[in-house]
Amino acid sequence: MALLFVPFLFSLLITTFPPAATDTVTAGRPLAGGNKLVSGNGKFALGFFQMAGGNGSSSTAPKWYLGVWFNTVSKFTPAWVANRENPLADGGASWQLAISGDGNLVISNRANNNSMTAAAWSSQANTTTSNNTVAVLLNSGNLVLSDASNSSIIFWESFSHMTDTFLPGAKMGWNKATGFTHGLVSSKNSGDLSPGVYSATPSSDFANPGLFLAWNSSVVYWSTGPWNGDYFSNTPELTARALFTFDFVSNDHEEYFTYRLRNDTMVTRYVLAASGQAKNMIWSSVSEDWVTFYAKPGAQCDVYAVCGAFALCREDMLPFCNCMEGFSIRSPQDWELGDQTGGCVRNVPLNCGVTDRFYAMSDVRFPANAKNMEAGTADGCKQACLNDCSCTAYSYNGSCNVWSDGLFNVARQYNYNQSSSGGILYLRLAAEDDVSESSKHTRGLIIGVVAVASVLILSLFTIVIMFVRRNKRNCSSVGRIICGTVAFRYKDLQHATKNFSERLGGGSFGSVFKGVLTDSTVIAVKRLDGARQGEKEFRAEVRSIGIIQHINLVRLIGFCCEGSNRLLVYEYMPNGSLDSNLFGSKVASLDWSTRYKIALGVARGLAYMHGNCLDCIIHCDIKPQNILLDASFVPKIADFGMSKLMGRDFSQVLTTVRGTIGYLAPEWISGMAISSKVDVYSYGMVLLEIVFGRRNFRGECTSNATYFPVQVVGKLLQGNVQCLLDQNIQSDINSEEVERACRVACWCIQDDELNRPTMAQVVHILEGVLEVDMPPMPKLLQAISGNMDSTKT
Repeated sequence: MALLFVPFLFSLLITTFPPAATDTVTAGRPLAGGNKLVSGNGKFALGFFQMAGGNGSSSTAPKWYLGVWFNTVSKFTPAWVANRENPLADGGASWQLAISGDGNLVISNRANNNSMTAAAWSSQANTTTSNNTVAVLLNSGNLVLSDASNSSIIFWESFSHMTDTFLPGAKMGWNKATGFTHGLVSSKNSGDLSPGVYSATPSSDFANPGLFLAWNSSVVYWSTGPWNGDYFSNTPELTARALFTFDFVSNDHEEYFTYRLRNDTMVTRYVLAASGQAKNMIWSSVSEDWVTFYAKPGAQCDVYAVCGAFALCREDMLPFCNCMEGFSIRSPQDWELGDQTGGCVRNVPLNCGVTDRFYAMSDVRFPANAKNMEAGTADGCKQACLNDCSCTAYSYNGSCNVWSDGLFNVARQYNYNQSSSGGILYLRLAAEDDVSESSKHTRGLIIGVVAVASVLILSLFTIVIMFVRRNKRNCSSVGRIICGTVAFRYKDLQHATKNFSERLGGGSFGSVFKGVLTDSTVIAVKRLDGARQGEKEFRAEVRSIGIIQHINLVRLIGFCCEGSNRLLVYEYMPNGSLDSNLFGSKVASLDWSTRYKIALGVARGLAYMHGNCLDCIIHCDIKPQNILLDASFVPKIADFGMSKLMGRDFSQVLTTVRGTIGYLAPEWISGMAISSKVDVYSYGMVLLEIVFGRRNFRGECTSNATYFPVQVVGKLLQGNVQCLLDQNIQSDINSEEVERACRVACWCIQDDELNRPTMAQVVHILEGVLEVDMPPMPKLLQAISGNMDSTKT
């Protein structure tokens, strides 16, 4: 995704704005164009700046603004703008920020600095003093107008008039007395900071506080859900709290949300982008760029009207907005700057008669606000649209729906949102508008796809028949067998576990108990104790591993589904979990050769899940607790309750956030579609824990400790990674295997999934079949660690 603002020549700013020794504007000392204020910590600056080509034309004179920007980053990024509705033609010579005669902050002409009529912008505060106010740029980036003799008396502050950025310490909420809301409004595009069409506002329901994203302040397209005291119901991933602490404040005067950084050395911003997505970004000094680690809505096409009228949004391609057949971009200049909301216009006007024709757009999400017509056939529906000059499209699927005027929010259903079902939208075009070649191409493509799909379906049907017949031959006579797994009776499992008396462990969905069947087979029984998501986990587990077999996947022997009882029966793993062996009392038992065997076995199990099953199985929760060890310390991946099946025809899938903090890939947090590479990321984190015998994530984020994976990459780049090794295995290591494991682990945890290897490649690397280069430093991990010295031990 493109960033919200086009980079400005920061070196020119340094030349134009020499360092200032003050953070204050007083009545006798205005801020003239060409100078700047700097906050006490140096993190923010205030001054005049320009955005070239604000209306999309490079020949247009630059637009000048007064605002606050991030002073310590190399990419010019405004955080607040005073005069976004009224930019200046020249901010360097004629204008200044001054205290007016009534004590307000104003942008005025130098020759008329005390004249309100000459002001291009004013704070419009209800000041009670005359010529006795000061403006101070605080360390938080907040520009505050206060009483000169008592700074606690605040008349106005920029944090109460945010533009498109929500900084730590600012308030997103409302004043109960005045009804004034503190929200965000996107900028038009990367060159024009005037207000755009998207807004982020707090809920007016005091009983269910939350935040909404809306188009033109009328159509709400995403909500955080209500606040439950810890996090918003639609954003459970924020419970990680590795970077921020969130608070909701309610008193007699106001209600608002705010947040603060756990590590003040980080530079972050929450911005409502011109694309309509709300993004959390962190500055990485390594890449010298903003890294997005959270974005909502996760799918760009879920932003209402992001492509404007008569444009088609496709999540699977860039650019994601494309004009429909028979239409062209209304404003190419705006599209180049990241603003597609202007949409598209017709190439040929409609004739408003029966000579108009229709172009079929298959598998699309329909626009909103359809009008239902009484038409019993497809031809009748078509004719109803032709008879209405304002009708621009229709669809027929047993009932007739027509649309008038502009078509907004049409999206191609290309797996970007599997919960939606696409249909055929018939787009009205003039008879003279020739799209025949495109139509022929589309028809040919459809015919080809249908032919290939038919062959695949026939092959799949044959495979299923063979699979069912094979399982029927292999079924034993013990109990009732379903797809190779035994359907146990509840009372038999109750007896086998001695009424669930020997507990082996447990998790968020239930407990695991040891049991013995009548044939002396030792089993582990997971009982889903009426957990909130127990039914969902039960079905996912049976569906995922009930019909697959691999030496590195735990074997599901059977299940029980009687009334409210949900139980899963596995083979028993005498050596427990990898977590208990790495971080429990059994640490000394895992020598280097055993650890390497475990790492390779887990990789093989994941490679099988990703590449050798009928559907790709994404585990979604790889961590040491979900890796079990048999009597010979052979690892077996377990706990498939969060797994996700992905058809072979797809490379990505959208799903709700799942997994465990510390092992989550960045795409989980950003809300993007996920692929099997999320398991690769989690495996990389687990591999580091296997090699070094220490946890990567301990739940705290302090300013005096470097995130361990960052230390590993730093030492690896120095060629001294062995100094971090677990003391329990120092005398038993294979230096070549250590280097190989560290390299592949650091490749697995790269920010961009395209830079991560597949699990099949990981297996080949660990086996020594493939060579692997030195990995780069993961940008996001280093940014989260506070951009500290990655070589610190």
